[in-house]
Amino acid sequence: MSLGTWVLVGAVAAGVVLSVLKATLDGRFRGTHVVRKADTEQVDSMDRVSAADIGDELGERATLLQFSSAFCAPCRATRRTLAEVEGMVDGVRHVEIDAEKHLDLVRRLDILRTPTTLVLDRTGAIVKRASGAPRKSDVIAALATAIEHAPR
Repeated sequence: MSLGTWVLVGAVAAGVVLSVLKATLDGRFRGTHVVRKADTEQVDSMDRVSAADIGDELGERATLLQFSSAFCAPCRATRRTLAEVEGMVDGVRHVEIDAEKHLDLVRRLDILRTPTTLVLDRTGAIVKRASGAPRKSDVIAALATAIEHAPR
C-alpha cells in the first residue's frame, strides 16, 4: 500500500473514533464538584450562580440554566427539552442565557460551547453540567440530585 492510502485509512479511523467519542459524551451530565452541605463547607463563588448573575429569579427547588447562541440548532432542541421538564417538575425554573451577551459569566463558569446546561440547586450552587443537547431522562436525574442535596 502507498503512503497516501495509509494516510487516508488513518484519517478515516481517527474520524470514526472521534465521532463515537462525541456521540458517547455529548449531552451527558457530569458533576462539577462534590455536593456539600452549606452549613459544613463553603461553596466557592465560582460554583454558585445568583439571580443577579442571570438577570432572572432562581427556581424554588432547582434551576436549569441553559447557555445558547443565535445560530445553534441543538440549542432549540435543548430549549424544548428543558421547557418540558420545567413543566413536569414543580419548583423548577428554566432560564436561557445568550452566551454572546454574557461573556463575563461564560468565562467565569468555563462555558466552552453551546448549548451548555447547568443544573443549580435552590441556592444557586452548580450541581451538574452538560455540554450538548441532553436527553430528558438525564435532565430529570440531574434535577433529582440537585433537589435531594440542596441545603435546607
